Amino acid sequence: MKLVRTEDAVGHVLCHDITQIIKGVTKDAVFRKGHIVREEDIPVLLSVGKEHLYVWENDGTIMHENDAAAVLSALCLGPGMHATEPKEGKIELIADWDGLLKEDSERLNQVNSFGEMMIASRHGNFPVQKGDKLAGTRIIPLVIGKEKMQRVRMIAEGEPILEVKPFVHKNVGIVTTGSEVFHNRIRDTFTPVLEEKLSEYDCTVIAHEITDDDAQNITAAIRKMLESGADLVLCSGGMSVDPDDRTPLAIRTVADGKGIYGAPVLPGAMFMIAYAGERKVPVLGLPGCVMYARRTIFDLILPRIMADDPVTEDEINLLGEGGLCLNCPVCTFPNCGFGK
Repeated sequence: MKLVRTEDAVGHVLCHDITQIIKGVTKDAVFRKGHIVREEDIPVLLSVGKEHLYVWENDGTIMHENDAAAVLSALCLGPGMHATEPKEGKIELIADWDGLLKEDSERLNQVNSFGEMMIASRHGNFPVQKGDKLAGTRIIPLVIGKEKMQRVRMIAEGEPILEVKPFVHKNVGIVTTGSEVFHNRIRDTFTPVLEEKLSEYDCTVIAHEITDDDAQNITAAIRKMLESGADLVLCSGGMSVDPDDRTPLAIRTVADGKGIYGAPVLPGAMFMIAYAGERKVPVLGLPGCVMYARRTIFDLILPRIMADDPVTEDEINLLGEGGLCLNCPVCTFPNCGFGK
């Protein structure tokens, strides 16, 4: 690649797109990479502020921005997405199906720390829909050394940095706990909220049972749903530290004493998750805030459950940064900082 005066560029091959920006009218390339400059092109090039041009002069040691962007997109390209054609040195990755975006943050940061190149993506562990833009890749200069691109390829090679895990149909059981509901002292307003949340995904509620606050009765209800083929069990109520709140004990019992209780998220601190039986069926204990708060920890965890993406205690603990919902008058979740 060499720099020439625009007036001297006739007959040379452009090595980058020439973009014209007219506010409110257009932002597009007037000439594409590979265009052979003609005499009549000179006034147009000057009108978009190009008094000098880079023209192709490849000595075999450099890589064009489009080719380098393709190297970076190949490092990212995982199941459930496709790459666009390069445009102005950038390649985008687009979702092929609805699912959960997963990303290898360590290798993503590794590439972006390499210098002269970038991968910009959405936050991982959030749902995406078919057609959504997932990431963009490009290098910063117009050309880059082939040796540098080979080094980043070697460092970041392996499993794709990005993946869209498809959502999977779930048969769901709901256990509503609380003596006040069981004895018809108050109406069950929790279950309709859960049904509305589940309606965003491919779910079938196969069972719903209301129990009192007896741990043995709650345990029996959960086990009954597991035996009936539930892929997910949601337990609502009885998750605080009050003496009558026995749901965490029941969940631990069906999960052989295991379970993650508590999360650095507001609303949703008294959340619990455990995996029960040989099928490792997720059993969730949902605190009362899920009933009345628009967005809670349930909205952060449910997409992962629906994509069969196991949740670890370390991942729960990392939710503290970004774990505070601001209860905005107009909710824009997930286009906000909650959970990020």
